[in-house]
Amino acid sequence: MIRSVCYAGAACALLGAAGICHAAGFKVSEQGAKAMAMGNAFAAQADDPSALYFNPAGISFQRGAQANLGSLVILVPQTEFHGTTPLSGTPPLDTGTTHVTEKSRRDIVVAPTLYATYSMDRLPLSFGLGINAMYPLAKSWDDSSVFRNQVQTASIKPINFQPTVAYRFDDLKLAVAGALDVTYAVVSLQKMTYAPAIDPTAPAPPFGAYELGSLGLDGTATGVGYNLGILWKPRPQYSFGVAYRSRITLDVNGDANFLATTPTGLGAIGLTAAAPFPYTRARAISAASTRIVLPDTLDLGIAWRPTEKLTLEFDATRTGWSSFDQLLIEFDSPEFAAFNNRPDPRDWRDVWAYKFGGQYSLNNVLDLRAGYSFDNTPVPNATLDPLLPDADRHSFAVGAGIHHSMGTLDLAYMWVHFVDRTVNNQDMAALRGSNGTFKSDAYLLAANLNFKF
Repeated sequence: MIRSVCYAGAACALLGAAGICHAAGFKVSEQGAKAMAMGNAFAAQADDPSALYFNPAGISFQRGAQANLGSLVILVPQTEFHGTTPLSGTPPLDTGTTHVTEKSRRDIVVAPTLYATYSMDRLPLSFGLGINAMYPLAKSWDDSSVFRNQVQTASIKPINFQPTVAYRFDDLKLAVAGALDVTYAVVSLQKMTYAPAIDPTAPAPPFGAYELGSLGLDGTATGVGYNLGILWKPRPQYSFGVAYRSRITLDVNGDANFLATTPTGLGAIGLTAAAPFPYTRARAISAASTRIVLPDTLDLGIAWRPTEKLTLEFDATRTGWSSFDQLLIEFDSPEFAAFNNRPDPRDWRDVWAYKFGGQYSLNNVLDLRAGYSFDNTPVPNATLDPLLPDADRHSFAVGAGIHHSMGTLDLAYMWVHFVDRTVNNQDMAALRGSNGTFKSDAYLLAANLNFKF
């Protein structure tokens, strides 16, 4: 039982390090200020270099060479929890029934973007390179929080490279594109581990929450996928976009470090001899690996220009989160042998998101934008945890585009409101989950400079 609990904690660690929740699940869709200001409804417009992310076929209708440099600032939500957890109370025995109020730490994530495109003059060929971060993470709870056995700090620092080629059929007013996605990520996590029994070799009453020690995980992963795009402009006032991004498999390899801080923790790594007071501490290390399959996505968009000044767009996005069904971590060290081959179910669902946005060109210098999107959460109640306390969310955005002879400055602000998420998945045998309600709000700022050459 002790070893199973240690393994489950490690599995959750890598899950939490897989993303930050600002699109359904842990994908960040805000990859350009212009699109973000319109609620990310951009697959059918795709008329600046950030089209490389939203619909790569859009670069076919852009002339000459362009470079777009931007940054997204995410004010990570200070998640607030009301309810009980396996550690709420006074461990080791009086736990699981005391109601508490807990808040995660505030944090800021900065995710830069760089898009460069070039369209040939004599051939309907275009080329592009996008560099962005689709899955950044920063989530932390106080070291003394009631979630300390599930997460203290978790982060992921990713970078994605997207070389792209597009071709335009002028007679059909249609463009197609194909691209590679190469994602590299650095993952880290820190947490305290607990067990429901005091003796790891012969579990017996009294059962409770006994401290084992501190667990740290660090790893890296590289994955390759592809994406495709189609953009059709049958009439000046209408355009239709379809974009597909494939699954990306991340093979995470790294190191696990465990510091036993109690006799129970010593037993968890096979040191069964009793430790006198003050307790002896012991450290165990192991190589660790797992596989995470990031979902595929399908974007469908239609844009309508009822007047020369006004553009409206509606997009629907399907994300195949059912690829995230479980986590299975393998440890190489004999001290971690009992942790292997114990899958941690996730059971996420495929979901749809709906986005609506518009732009009004006030004059030749200023464009005004606004947008709204609704994202369904893929996370079922049974596997919701403080690493990713996800929920359905409403996103409201505003922004502006300022034009100059040298280029364009795009600015955007977005408020993401997570619907209150009430769960009842507290498991005292595994010391996971909680019974209560999570509340979150996030705030995003973005700016992009676009230059034409």
